[in-house]
Amino acid sequence: MELNRYGHYEDHTSLDAFAQSLVHKERLESSEPSCVSMKSDWSMDHPHNFSGHNGPRFSSVQKHSPKSSEPSCVSMKSDWSMDHPHNFSGHTGPRFSSVQKHRPKSSEPSCVSMKSDWSMDHPHNFSGHTGPRFRHDPQHEPLKLFRSNLRKKFECLCEGTATQGNPTLLNEIYTELYITESESGEINNEHEVRQIETQSRRAATEETPIKCSDIFRPLPGQDKAIRTVLTKGVAGIGKTVSVQKFILDWAEGKENQDVQLIFPLPFREINLMKDKTLSLLDLMHIFFPETKEMKPFSGEYKVVFVFDGLDECRLSLDFQSSVRLCDVSESASVDVLLTNLIMGNLLPSALIWITSRPAASDLVPSECIHRVTEVRGFSDPQKEEYFRKRIKNQHLAKRIISHLKSSRSLFIMCHIPVFCWISATVLEKMMKKSWKGEIPKTLTQMYTHFLIIQTNIKHEKDYEKKVKDEDMILKLGKLSFQQLIKGNLIFYEEDLRECGIDETEASVYSGLCTQIFREELGLYQGKVFCFVHLSIQEHLAALYVLLSFLLDKRDVLNEKLSSKHPHEFTCHTISDLHQRAVDKALQSKNGHLDLFLRFLLGLSLESNQTLLKYLLTHIVNISFSEEKTVEYIKTRIRLNPSPEKSINLFHCLNELGDQSLVSEVQKYLRSGGLSRARLSSSQWSAVVFVLLTSEQLDKFDLSKYISRGQNQNHMKPDELLLKLLPVVEASRSAW
Repeated sequence: MELNRYGHYEDHTSLDAFAQSLVHKERLESSEPSCVSMKSDWSMDHPHNFSGHNGPRFSSVQKHSPKSSEPSCVSMKSDWSMDHPHNFSGHTGPRFSSVQKHRPKSSEPSCVSMKSDWSMDHPHNFSGHTGPRFRHDPQHEPLKLFRSNLRKKFECLCEGTATQGNPTLLNEIYTELYITESESGEINNEHEVRQIETQSRRAATEETPIKCSDIFRPLPGQDKAIRTVLTKGVAGIGKTVSVQKFILDWAEGKENQDVQLIFPLPFREINLMKDKTLSLLDLMHIFFPETKEMKPFSGEYKVVFVFDGLDECRLSLDFQSSVRLCDVSESASVDVLLTNLIMGNLLPSALIWITSRPAASDLVPSECIHRVTEVRGFSDPQKEEYFRKRIKNQHLAKRIISHLKSSRSLFIMCHIPVFCWISATVLEKMMKKSWKGEIPKTLTQMYTHFLIIQTNIKHEKDYEKKVKDEDMILKLGKLSFQQLIKGNLIFYEEDLRECGIDETEASVYSGLCTQIFREELGLYQGKVFCFVHLSIQEHLAALYVLLSFLLDKRDVLNEKLSSKHPHEFTCHTISDLHQRAVDKALQSKNGHLDLFLRFLLGLSLESNQTLLKYLLTHIVNISFSEEKTVEYIKTRIRLNPSPEKSINLFHCLNELGDQSLVSEVQKYLRSGGLSRARLSSSQWSAVVFVLLTSEQLDKFDLSKYISRGQNQNHMKPDELLLKLLPVVEASRSAW
């Protein structure tokens, strides 16, 4: 894969695709057979027939097709192109099989065609069997138009915004995403950065990889029907790009050719319809006008619905509702339509693929989901490979890798492909120009430098300085903060208006800062806005909170509360602001303010306030007592009974440059004297933090920490296990 296909990585989605290529490359080196094959969902045994009726024999579509010289690992074979597809309804679909059953051999691989197997001329019929003559049937013209429109919609990734960016062909940069089967189980309520830390320690061979084309196919040894699949993964890991490739391959006639219709319905666009009352058929007519000329739900077509971004859903999905819909022409609210579709009341034969960030994956009851899969990020070797490919100067690439490894928190974050892109953007620019200042060692420093770089790019575009940096940063920061508190990653025009941003300003900001803020036009009418990645939103939110205090002495964290009790929440110093933020983050049930807190504390340091002057020249540094904030955090660590809850507070201490607690326990760990030491609760939390952020946690020997003496002050084994439980759970094996 040539590097110049990726340009300057101005869009994190194109980076996701590049990331997937590295993930895939490593998997291909595995001896696991399933990891190499990208064969059809139906290429082995006959799938189960749930209706008892004989469905159409789609298997013959590919059964006698000419052998391709292209290795199988390059192709994503059809989900339906081999044996019988699942028949959920008992209806008999069109017998497309006869079209290809006796097709003459061609030297051209079938995957080269940009059209479906049956959309061109009627093939020669040597057997005397009569197949459907779609070429002369005008009712199938809308189907070809439908495919063509989806192909145009999904064939390109745009660097920057959809209207101004440089299009990059998805097929040139995409390689199969690495997906594994996951337990539905209990939802992980930790911040996604903590989940990344856990994932980074998992062995790649622990789970069986699943290809996109096998998403509805049971693993060997499994005997279950798969109608609805939920794929989860943290922000920026590549879920949406995977969906885009899945749809594009179908639209180009390469994959899933026994599926006649795929309806991509991103939740960010469905949200625009939340106040409508209409039927499922009407909904399809609005999103896909071509369906007005066909009967998509007549039983003639095999249908797949793809719901991308469950975490972005603003509808109230009530799966306990007594409203039951079975008729696609019956009107109801959009949320009722979706719940009945997912539950199988509407179109029980349709296949459904849902993607989501982990925190929102429980919005759909587990009994409605037949398979849960998880998208993984970079392993440690793949992180290094990314930078060696991204940075042409190999000596510079080696320096960047070495620098990132020197900061464990930065190297862990590189598990997310988007953070690798951010780090490469910042470090390549700084190290190439012999930067005399401090090279970023913390997350806050990295993101602040990234914001400065993007603002400088804005200056090149807006050379007349029509848009003031301060106005733009404060308005985008306010939007970031308000929507972060609400848990929103995508925004609509009404959200922007609440922050004083009109439609024109939003378009200007997205045009000037394409690597920070994006404007998207959906299939339906209406605009959708978002930041390139959640972490950028969290950084801007923290910057807004700090600037509100520095410029106006406002504590926006507690403004709603202080309006009722104006004197109770007065914020006199930055330390007061920090204490409010620490308490608010600890109160969060899902840790959604954890990274925001780290950024807020880091930005408050005098060195980072100086950096901010590159953005806002009139800012006057305000010093604060770091010791006061550090002691408050240590107090909260001591009072917090759960070491897991304290992990982020140690990251906060790291942002403030305080390593005292960690240094204390590292002495015990290095000397082997931990089993004889009488540690405080804070020190035990520090032990957990040190072990969790260590480079190797393959095997954890709990016996090293159990005292063999009879000292009554020593901790009992069961008490010790409770203290170190987060480490035991995170390790690959423990004894």
